[in-house]
Amino acid sequence: MSSNFTPGFLAIHSDRMEHLRDTVFAWLRDNPPLPLEQETFLVQSNGVAEWLKVSMAERLGVCSGVRIMLPARFLWGAYRQVLGPQAVPRRSPYDREPLTWRLMQMLPALLEQDDFAPLAFFLKDGSFERRLQLAQKLADLYDQYQVYRANWLARWADGDAVTIDVRGQASPLPDGQVWQARLWYALRAAGSGDGAQSGRADVHQQFIERLGSSCTLDADLPRRIVLFGVSSLPYQTLEALGALARQRQVIVAAPNPCQHYWGDIISGRELFRAQRRHQRPSPHGGDLSTTPFEQMHAHCHPLLAGWGRQGRDFLRMLDEFDDVQSTQRDFPSLRVDVFSEGPGASLLGQVQAAIRDMQPVHPEPEARPPYDPADASIRFHVAHSAQREVEILHDQLLTIFARNAETGKPGQAAAPVRPRDVIVMVPDVDKFAPAIRAVFGQHRSGDARHIPFDIADVSARRSSPLLVALDWLLRLPRQRCLQSEVRDLLDVPAIAARFGITEQDLPRVAQWVDAAGVRWGLDGKHREALDLRPAGEQNAWMFGMRRMLLGYANGAGTHFDDIEPLAQVGGLDAAVAGALARFVDTLIFWRQDLARSRTPAEWGAAALRLQEAFFKTTDESDGLLLTKLQMALQSWLEDCAAARFGEPVPVAVLREAWLGLIDEKSLHQRFISGGVTFCTLMPMRALPYRVVCLVGMNDGDFPRRSHGADFDLLALPGFAQPGDRSRREDDRYLMLEALLSARDHLHVSWVGRSVRDNSTQPPSVLVAQLRDYLKA
Repeated sequence: MSSNFTPGFLAIHSDRMEHLRDTVFAWLRDNPPLPLEQETFLVQSNGVAEWLKVSMAERLGVCSGVRIMLPARFLWGAYRQVLGPQAVPRRSPYDREPLTWRLMQMLPALLEQDDFAPLAFFLKDGSFERRLQLAQKLADLYDQYQVYRANWLARWADGDAVTIDVRGQASPLPDGQVWQARLWYALRAAGSGDGAQSGRADVHQQFIERLGSSCTLDADLPRRIVLFGVSSLPYQTLEALGALARQRQVIVAAPNPCQHYWGDIISGRELFRAQRRHQRPSPHGGDLSTTPFEQMHAHCHPLLAGWGRQGRDFLRMLDEFDDVQSTQRDFPSLRVDVFSEGPGASLLGQVQAAIRDMQPVHPEPEARPPYDPADASIRFHVAHSAQREVEILHDQLLTIFARNAETGKPGQAAAPVRPRDVIVMVPDVDKFAPAIRAVFGQHRSGDARHIPFDIADVSARRSSPLLVALDWLLRLPRQRCLQSEVRDLLDVPAIAARFGITEQDLPRVAQWVDAAGVRWGLDGKHREALDLRPAGEQNAWMFGMRRMLLGYANGAGTHFDDIEPLAQVGGLDAAVAGALARFVDTLIFWRQDLARSRTPAEWGAAALRLQEAFFKTTDESDGLLLTKLQMALQSWLEDCAAARFGEPVPVAVLREAWLGLIDEKSLHQRFISGGVTFCTLMPMRALPYRVVCLVGMNDGDFPRRSHGADFDLLALPGFAQPGDRSRREDDRYLMLEALLSARDHLHVSWVGRSVRDNSTQPPSVLVAQLRDYLKA
């Protein structure tokens, strides 16, 4: 039987990711591609990417011939294949990184114009660091506009300083924001001879027009595209996939918390254009589009209405492209609604079932499901500190593992919970990482209390000793070079290996440095550069090195040239003392060298020399990281060259531009491990876990506050449109996803008592809403 690759847009809905996975895998198995043909999956997070790979290997026997990509990267490749590489460059000059350096180059000349007075006031001190910060903010903002407000940019490029609302009506920009339209106009004018029409918004419009003219697609484009596990996408992306669906099979596996149509239970329902509705109407009132919001509590689930706006917007936009009748005609064997069934066996299951069925809170307490006091499926914990939260979590997980080990004996139905079945999500994993390592890392393997764990999402600049050292070195001109700071550099294996200092030498070096009286500063010139000339060279690193070397040469003899010898250095210690002297001399040289301003090209050469002077590969991970650093440096230099930015800049600009590229997220970062996974609460990462733990759910910490710029029009009142991303709305929907992704246990904790006076501190408003719902 031949495989079904009929073009079309297929939307599959389910409240459970495993049901979406099984449905998609069954379709792929029943309709296999040609030999050597790749399947294409589009996901928005590395967690979903890894989970798909593992699931495919477990259920299909092998995970091969599969390409997993970010939607934005896939679409840019599709643009190039449809429109041609001549019309669409490999990388758009209007992407965030290239645009940053184009703005760095253009801003000084524009500040003299009256329209740019707000920017001129911000940059009045001439600081390159402030200019870089502003350029990065503006580049990120224009990147968002290209995705969410392409119609604005089209008018701005024509010289019209207007905004356009969801109904297509144009309004003038506020007086203080006119410079945004003028800046975009200047960017387009400056690029008129070099890719002016290669911005994402322009290329997207050409792509839609080309596919609308019934052109034949390139054979290199995959015949089937699966968008999996995405709960929020820009309308622009859905529009592009809808256009591809005319000649390709596009499958959208969308997580949907409710099997009934729930788009009308949240404000803003009148702003959507889609008339088709994929799901069945509400069981408690039919069509809710005309029901007043003050009466909506009698027809819908309160948590779905309070937390679901982000998902509602995406599902409503999805309805515009999802033709259920065509799907049933062309794909009769495909089940598009795969929701779970049953009332739920635990309190957690009952809450999930109530959301799935859009059950409102019953006004009569007697009619509500009975509560079992022994039910531990949802647990709330109050602690006095973040450290104590993690300790409570460790104890609770040990209890869960022990309890399930008893119920999971041979002959029992339930399988035991393993560490890999647990995910712990926190608002900011960088803040919790030290406590996690202290509590979970205190017991060695083999101890009954040992729980294997892995921390994802930790910033490489904070977690990698090599990158921490490089960041410190790039701040060398303004460092005080305390004794502890410089000794910490030698604890980095790559630096110690470069200067020939072994791990066994470090205690001896520490003893010499302390005995020599080294406190801070490299030498007298260093202290003078810090405006501390009266301190002289006493107790600086050069002062200590002279004492060590004189002690080696003269022993415990008399002083020489006002230098008291350090008698501890002698005999076979010469090699170690010499290595330490070379290390200090290298720091002194680079302290002076990095204080100069250079052009980007000159900084590129200097950065490679710095890397060679201080680091030597000691293992494979260091080698990979140094290679990644070189690639990031080359990418920055290419962006500067393309933007024609060649001004001399201080080392701070190099540091932020170079190391900032290292922290960029990708689908290649590891997420799933064999132990408990700790990670940051992030959208579209709600994978099914038997135990879901939400830690650090304090008032003010979650939902997280957005730190957007004052000039971000997407965040200003009156400018929002359906489908816009919002940090607070993202976090609300993330809470809903986390609640629905737990299979056996939901653990929630926060600092609810002051460590000083034991006073009560409130939890996150979302936790309070969940508790109020459970009490109702």
